[in-house]
Amino acid sequence: MTEDSQRNFRSVYYEKVGFRGVEEKKSLEILLKDDRLDIEKLCTFSQRFPLPSMYRALVWKVLLGILPPHHESHTQVMLYRKGQYSDVLHALKVVRFVSDATPQVEVYLRMYQLESGKLPRSPSFPLKPEDEVFLAIAKAMEEMVEDSVDCYWITRCFVNQLNNKYRDSLPQLPKAFEQYLNLEDSRLLSHLKMCSAVSRLPYDLWFKRCFAGCLPESSLQRQVFLSNILKLEVWDKVVSGSCKILVFVAVEILLTFKLKVMALNNSEKITKFLENIPQDSSDAIVSKAIDLWHKHCGTPVHSA
Repeated sequence: MTEDSQRNFRSVYYEKVGFRGVEEKKSLEILLKDDRLDIEKLCTFSQRFPLPSMYRALVWKVLLGILPPHHESHTQVMLYRKGQYSDVLHALKVVRFVSDATPQVEVYLRMYQLESGKLPRSPSFPLKPEDEVFLAIAKAMEEMVEDSVDCYWITRCFVNQLNNKYRDSLPQLPKAFEQYLNLEDSRLLSHLKMCSAVSRLPYDLWFKRCFAGCLPESSLQRQVFLSNILKLEVWDKVVSGSCKILVFVAVEILLTFKLKVMALNNSEKITKFLENIPQDSSDAIVSKAIDLWHKHCGTPVHSA
């Protein structure tokens, strides 16, 4: 048996027995041992493979610019981040915008508003649409990141990435969705057009919120776990440089629930269903969506 065939055999075996990604994890660990982390290679790894949960927060913090590439600076920089977090939180408590009883995600929002110069004159003022987006992402992030300082900084920088890096790309995603759905299933797209549903699909939920809140919470641990897998593996790609993955998740949701959607005959029913899709298909949707993404956009490779 050749070295390549042995490696392929091991990979298939690991996946069969539930250890998918063992070799990928080892590759990531090698990248993380460098004195100066290679941002390009970390991005490429995140685009090609799901990040192991034990390293996700670290990789995200580096890719989002919360931590610098140099290992020796990480401790000092995080002390600074924690100090800034404490100072902003204290300021909000002094002006009585938040208290110990304020929900944590709302605390994150007020901190973000204060730091970006958008804090309203009163906490009773109605929330703006961008505030609702922040809260949805913060709530989803809170389920995945235990440390409150990490959660705030990752949410803050994730939202900034959407607002800045992807500012021009996000409005183009609905058109790209229509294009790729037509390539995958033109009959399904025709049905959506016939029902006048194309312009009424939940694009804000899909693309502005990056599917945060798309899957309802459940008391069943397995379903919560699958809901988080959807967000985590997709958000790995968003953090590392591709918002286009969101298009393929949306396309795959339509393909997965084609029979249900085809049986609905008006846009309101179709939109309502797509806003609260069943959770038990989450893992399959993510896997197939990533396959679709690679099929149409290729597999990223980094330069040596």
